[in-house]
Amino acid sequence: MPPIDELTRIEPVHLDRLARQGVFTTGLLLEVSETPTRRQNLADQLDATINDVAAWRDEALMLNLASFGPTEHRLLMQGGIEGIHDVLAIDLDELRRRVQRGAQELNLEPPSDLTLRGWWEQARTLEEE
Repeated sequence: MPPIDELTRIEPVHLDRLARQGVFTTGLLLEVSETPTRRQNLADQLDATINDVAAWRDEALMLNLASFGPTEHRLLMQGGIEGIHDVLAIDLDELRRRVQRGAQELNLEPPSDLTLRGWWEQARTLEEE
């Protein structure tokens, strides 16, 4: 599970508050924000909004895709894909185009088509999140 500080859409003050509650990984964040009630409770405890928690959860879901690491996160962010909902909003060809554009702009090797398809399909299994 990636560390919580790999999330790009979270303010340092909220990272500190999560750490004080023992939430150090994105997996733990997903666990403590699993239901709407838990998301609201977490928002209340952190002095955040429910929309903040939803955005963190969205990005955490993406970070927990198989074969996904910091480099892949940079590639998707460069392509305008900030979380799992952005993956769900596009088709596989658009995902491929955005990641390839990001890779070109960052001078990095893009992931294989098999990896991209795997992420896209995994996102579909998380659609109810």
